[in-house]
Amino acid sequence: METHVAAIRSGTAPELVWLLEHPPLYTAGTSARPEDLVMPDRFPVYPTGRGGQYTYHGPGQRVAYVLLDLARRNRDVRCHVHRLEDWLIRTLARFDVAAERRDGRVGLWVVRDDGREDKIAAIGVRVRRWVTFHGIALNVAPDLSHYAGIVPCGIREHGVTSLRDLGLSATLEQVDTALKETFPAVFPPPGPAPPP
Repeated sequence: METHVAAIRSGTAPELVWLLEHPPLYTAGTSARPEDLVMPDRFPVYPTGRGGQYTYHGPGQRVAYVLLDLARRNRDVRCHVHRLEDWLIRTLARFDVAAERRDGRVGLWVVRDDGREDKIAAIGVRVRRWVTFHGIALNVAPDLSHYAGIVPCGIREHGVTSLRDLGLSATLEQVDTALKETFPAVFPPPGPAPPP
């Protein structure tokens, strides 16, 4: 990923989005606190350069690494995160899921019938010389018990959910189609490359 980021910055590679599914693992962002790794031996733990705290990746979760050149788009990291959230909101709306932002909490949230709020998607980014990397993780049908080994994103008072947990039988392929179809409205083609 870092090699491609450097190539985008140098103008020798195009922007891209990688859609992945990881084996079970935990990643630690730059703000991860040791006490939030509850079961350090449950799955491999990988430190990353992205923002945020601990999160889980695993089968049934769609991870999208978003490598974009903000120098050709908008040199505004907050705007980029807002667009990632908008992309997820539009994608989840295709499945009749109303995902929402919350002040002070990164990621997207779903209000359950009992009023409880659960996180359905995480966001963690890094920007190097105005090229973005890392990205989003959307819970389609992961084993939610795997989150028990961490305090997800450092948030103890709320849980996590997935499309399957909400009673939907969407597949990763269907989610990929929705992600691809909603992307251009949020991330239109970039402008010309800036002068060197």
